[in-house]
Amino acid sequence: QVQLVESGGGLVQPGGSLSLSCVASGNFFRIGAMGWHRQAPGSQRMLVAGITGGGSTNYGSPVKGRFTISRNNAKNTVTLQMNNLQPEDSAVYYCFAEVISRDYSGEDHWGKGTQVTVSS
Repeated sequence: QVQLVESGGGLVQPGGSLSLSCVASGNFFRIGAMGWHRQAPGSQRMLVAGITGGGSTNYGSPVKGRFTISRNNAKNTVTLQMNNLQPEDSAVYYCFAEVISRDYSGEDHWGKGTQVTVSS
């Protein structure tokens, strides 16, 4: 299986930037799609950004134009660059990765989450 380790969360002022990273390790054939969801207290969990193994990206509407997702396939790492952060971006951010088996089946795995707080 796979273990996901996240890093980069913290406290920033509105308009500031943070970069989140997630590294996948363990016993698996290949990592497919990777990305990030977020959830704030009392709110629904939402997709922030995703990226396929081939590099195609998808962003949730609230972060389009401000966040950028990228990956390094050799290191099984996904990165989320977050710019012009706003208070409504405050949430726990969870990394996900799709583990692909030799029979082409896929199963999503999740990190433990990292806190992002945007406040003046």
